[in-house]
Amino acid sequence: MKLHELSPAQGSKKSVKRIGRGTASGQGKTAGKGQKGAKSRSGYSRSPGFEGGQMPLQRRVPKRGFNNIFATEYAIINLSSLERKFEAGATVDAQALIEAGVIKKALDGVKILGNGQITKALNVKVAAISESAKAKIEAVGGKVEVL
Repeated sequence: MKLHELSPAQGSKKSVKRIGRGTASGQGKTAGKGQKGAKSRSGYSRSPGFEGGQMPLQRRVPKRGFNNIFATEYAIINLSSLERKFEAGATVDAQALIEAGVIKKALDGVKILGNGQITKALNVKVAAISESAKAKIEAVGGKVEVL
């Protein structure tokens, strides 16, 4: 086989349809777009969510309240999870929690809540912690650092 003998697979190449090039071409005048209407105009594109004139879903559903898209979203865990997954003296931060499989992703930071008991002294570095959780960790000799 030589370079000049190479050719694309049979039927894989199709010549482009040249529209709007006179009536003799078979695709002249309206260029296959029919007569009038939005679809015949240049620059036509239906907006996403258009349902053929029916009231779109995003306008049909009731809207209530306020959604704060700038709110800080914490990955929340309890002390009972730390007790199960970590040994005494371990450093607990977002990366360690992900590696241990306690959380999937850190979101805007990790917050520890005081549900459960802890018996191991841990070095905790998180974005937020409840007062009860902080008191329980420090009571067993652990350290808490809020980032």
